[in-house]
Amino acid sequence: MSELSELSELPELPELPEQGAPHPARTALAARARAVTEAHWFTAAVVTLILANAALLGVETYSGLAADWHRWLRTAEHVCLAAFTAEILLRLAAHADRPRAFLKDPWNLFDLAVVLCAFLPVLRENGTVLRLLRLARVLRTARFLPQLRVVLVAVVRSLPGTLSFLLVGALLLYVYAMVGWVFFGRADPEHYGSLGRAVLTLFLLMTLDGVGDAVHAGLDISRWSLLYYASYVLLASFVLVNVLIGVVLTSLDEARDLDRESSRAAPPPAGDSLRLRVEEARRALDALERELPHAPSPPTDSPPADSPPALSTQRQV
Repeated sequence: MSELSELSELPELPELPEQGAPHPARTALAARARAVTEAHWFTAAVVTLILANAALLGVETYSGLAADWHRWLRTAEHVCLAAFTAEILLRLAAHADRPRAFLKDPWNLFDLAVVLCAFLPVLRENGTVLRLLRLARVLRTARFLPQLRVVLVAVVRSLPGTLSFLLVGALLLYVYAMVGWVFFGRADPEHYGSLGRAVLTLFLLMTLDGVGDAVHAGLDISRWSLLYYASYVLLASFVLVNVLIGVVLTSLDEARDLDRESSRAAPPPAGDSLRLRVEEARRALDALERELPHAPSPPTDSPPADSPPALSTQRQV
């Protein structure tokens, strides 16, 4: 009992480097860089820089302004590139103690690819590709806006369901285009003279654009055209669109669940695992000390060595 009390009153052990743990210098560098990258002013500065880069890209579309301010625009582009390079270097330094975590984040890989491509000689000489890379920087705003990031993840996760939707829609267009060519090909060759024209006409009708004119033109040919257009609009504009909306909403819910799980499963800081184990051992010792007074004492088979006087008197009698 006293030994357990002494163990529980031991002073806290200092943190010791674990076997395979990162070097203390790397840990200190990562802590300092992480304090910068996780600050609110840093996020605001990066978002402002991205918006400024987008504004510069828009100014270059005006030929007069681009010609008058060509030198200043080029200087501003170099400044933006240097700032984005410093940002990605800070993010790399923030993961100096756990570099694999940097590679596991797709947004980090996207930022790194956008910055590195700007330094490749082949891409820097191509103005069109360089503008597209600068345009890709605008997408980085999704990294700092959680709701926008969830929407983008939902769009990506809905691609398999969207492909199925496109296959069903293409099949529906093909069937109705062939039926329209059979019934209206001779009477209305401008819209149904071939399979391609029929598909184009029905694709525009899917958006309910010009449905009234198409129905009136079909009634001049046959009264059965009303059934044709009504069934097509019902299937293409209502059923399929609602199916697509359902697929996107399901993917949005899954993206929100993934975002919550990723925020909850944040790894503990490096170097705290030894302290956590010491705290667990201390709690286990405290629990064992509380249970010992309630434990039953073991039975003794032999009498004690020092017997009381009454017992010795009885033995003498």
